[in-house]
Amino acid sequence: MGHNLETRSLLDEFRSFDKNGGIFDLGHPLLNRMAESFVKAAGIGAVQAVSREAYFTAFEGGDSTATRPDIPSDWKKHNRFSELRGETNKKSVEALVKGTGKESLQWGLAAGMYSGVTYGLKEARGVHDWKNSAVAGAITGAALALTFDDSSHEQIVHGAITGAAISTAANLLTGIF
Repeated sequence: MGHNLETRSLLDEFRSFDKNGGIFDLGHPLLNRMAESFVKAAGIGAVQAVSREAYFTAFEGGDSTATRPDIPSDWKKHNRFSELRGETNKKSVEALVKGTGKESLQWGLAAGMYSGVTYGLKEARGVHDWKNSAVAGAITGAALALTFDDSSHEQIVHGAITGAAISTAANLLTGIF
């Protein structure tokens, strides 16, 4: 592994992120952690959104009325870019970019907020345990529910409960598998 910038490969650059403390240096570990989590999750969200739309476009062949019995209709309705079948290719691309951006923002928000809250609770309480995960998951789940179109009180509470349950389970199962 060379140290000369001209001879380093892309893989060497990625490996150096872990050694040098991450992608960002914003002056405080909390900010660094939140920003790094946001960027990584937003990238994953973008890839997920585009690949899901590519799958449905390939399966449906451009016919948005096609159905599959193994995919619930409410899942397709909430997870499709509704404006993607625009009148022109330009409108379709604009809808894809807009939908991908929104989904990336949601994934990044969830990861950055969760990471920041767990870090803050760990620093404030002096311990990292399932309680920190539950609180961080609940706050993150509620915030994520607020990003959905037409979010109701019930959806926000559901998001908080789901976020708390998932993050608590993940914390408790860490190290078991």
